[in-house]
Amino acid sequence: MSTGSPRITSSALKKLLLKRFAMACATYALVLALTWVAIFCGLYRGSLATSLAGTGLVILSQLGFLALFCSGQNRRFRDPSLAEAQMLVALSWLTYLLSHLDSARGTLLVFYALIMLFGVFQLQPRGFARCATYAFFIFTGLNLWEAYRMRLADPGLALLQVCVLAALLVWLGLFAKYLQNMRQRMRQRRFALQAHQDTLRGMMRQLEDLVATDELTGLFNRRHFLRLAGLALESLAPGCRHGLALIDLDHFKRINDVHGHATGDRVLQTFAAVARACLRDGDVLARYGGEEFVLLLPECDADRLASCCERLRDTFAQSQPVGMRVDNLSLSAGMTLLEPGDDLDEALQRADQALYRAKRSGRNRCEATWEG
Repeated sequence: MSTGSPRITSSALKKLLLKRFAMACATYALVLALTWVAIFCGLYRGSLATSLAGTGLVILSQLGFLALFCSGQNRRFRDPSLAEAQMLVALSWLTYLLSHLDSARGTLLVFYALIMLFGVFQLQPRGFARCATYAFFIFTGLNLWEAYRMRLADPGLALLQVCVLAALLVWLGLFAKYLQNMRQRMRQRRFALQAHQDTLRGMMRQLEDLVATDELTGLFNRRHFLRLAGLALESLAPGCRHGLALIDLDHFKRINDVHGHATGDRVLQTFAAVARACLRDGDVLARYGGEEFVLLLPECDADRLASCCERLRDTFAQSQPVGMRVDNLSLSAGMTLLEPGDDLDEALQRADQALYRAKRSGRNRCEATWEG
């Protein structure tokens, strides 16, 4: 008899409600068994036909609830568990049973508490209060009706039973309210914990970005590039190749000496902006160290790698740092291809040798290992 969590799927909610309904049916079975014990012990005032009819009606009422759960019609109500409705029906049947008992009435009075316990964890305080008020008034009404008909064997004992039931219901009401408040506090703490976890995840992502990113250019740093390139090489399928290029900005030391390090930093940032505009999504560019950069083009052939590096060279040569004037910007590049089974360090060494040839040949050019 519980309201399912909104995160629970429809199928899981149905299984959960049926499982809890089975617990309620087990309670009915226990009460009916004790009722028949009272009948065979001569403590039940009704006839055998009345007992059989009452047992049949109890079973029919539970079959009605079972039909609602199995058909899914219970989901049309605000509380899919129908906890309050089941409790009201159970309290009515229990009072009907007690109306046929005299001396054994106090013994089975405990089942009022058992029924109310189903609502302690499931019902809101108002719903629980309605059920508790209903239980008190129908039991009190039963005793008043029997007193009116002069059928109370012991009025003092009946009054004591009413008082005990009232005290028990008040205590259960306070306990239910305490549990609801505690669940509310736990829910608020869970939401606060989730908010802290989200904040921590965001901080972890920012930290990962800081660890993987070069602060000046915003590109990947050398360590992160080596990790990405290693993973790309491991996953390289047979027959495919990656393009790898080492890029060095020409005469960068002279730029720093003539224009100052602030201008040198602006030149590095300018190259990073040019490269972002020229590269496609999925291409990996990193600052390898100083004025040297490294480029990885996944699933690339020689022509596309050469075309990309030439485009970078031409575009950079025509660019200028914002607010500054630096003449004769240029770069040199050494290119190679990665194939399955290649060693990354050896490939970087090949690209570095091609870069050395480009610089020795006059700079502002791109050299490839397959042309050496």
